[in-house]
Amino acid sequence: MTSILTNTAAVAALDTLRSINKSMETTQSRVSSGYKVESASDNAAYWSIATTMRSDNKAIAAVSDALGLGAAKVDTAYTGLEAAIDVVSEIKAKLVAAREPGVDKEKIQKELAELKSQLTSISQSAAFSGENWLYNTSTTAAGTKEMVGSFVRSASGSVSVETLNFNAASSTLIDTTTASRGLLTKAYTATISTTGTSTTSGTFYLINAGTAATAGSEVTLTSTTTDNNIEIMVGAVDAMLKDMTDAAATLGAAKSRIDLQHEFVNDLMDVIDTGVGRLVDADMNEESTKLKALQTQQQLGIQALSIANSSSENILSLFR
Repeated sequence: MTSILTNTAAVAALDTLRSINKSMETTQSRVSSGYKVESASDNAAYWSIATTMRSDNKAIAAVSDALGLGAAKVDTAYTGLEAAIDVVSEIKAKLVAAREPGVDKEKIQKELAELKSQLTSISQSAAFSGENWLYNTSTTAAGTKEMVGSFVRSASGSVSVETLNFNAASSTLIDTTTASRGLLTKAYTATISTTGTSTTSGTFYLINAGTAATAGSEVTLTSTTTDNNIEIMVGAVDAMLKDMTDAAATLGAAKSRIDLQHEFVNDLMDVIDTGVGRLVDADMNEESTKLKALQTQQQLGIQALSIANSSSENILSLFR
């Protein structure tokens, strides 16, 4: 039936054209934005996952920055401790040289005084961002230092910030309030063999930072310092070096752990970005091909609608 009130062909063509235009709008939006899931209305589940993971990635980026700060603190402390070990090794060598008969011990003492001053300078200078793990002026021990290490989201959805810890008490070289807490200020006891099976002991500390160690004497040379005392000093300084080396090894392990964690965090951010992209990014090859096809369909739809509309004009010829 042909009707001048209802043009079913035009209605069908118009409906098809609307569908094509709607698909084209969606495709053009994906091409211009680069997303196939740009809002919750596109795909609520994927949009929710992507939004959460993007938020987590920002937190992980902050962790990466915090790890950089922690690495700088550890590097500073390690550099200072390594330099201090070199100076203490030099002090031990000077003490061994002082054991040589006929050596001017007072001149060697002048060198020792300068080396001690250098140790104090190194300890005070090894600070980063207001923290010094080698020089403690507090009435309490340096204690455990925390560094942000990771951002964790559990299976239940709860989040937490994990930390890497280092006990700065093990690396403190100078403590100005309690000498026993500093590797250079606390006293070390050494024992040497004398004649036959006899032994003699002594207790010495290297630096008096204002509060001397409760036991022992400072490593100091005078013209009357005995050979036995010098050898005991060498033993005490050697024990001190052992503790400093252990502290440096611990710092080195902490530095290695931070470097590994920093590398992992950076890789994790890349993986999350890739995973989110697989959920919400548009396939530009597919979308551009689809857009070209839709443009062709749109032109055909317009042509079909034009033909359908012109069919009503043919009815006029019946009335002539």
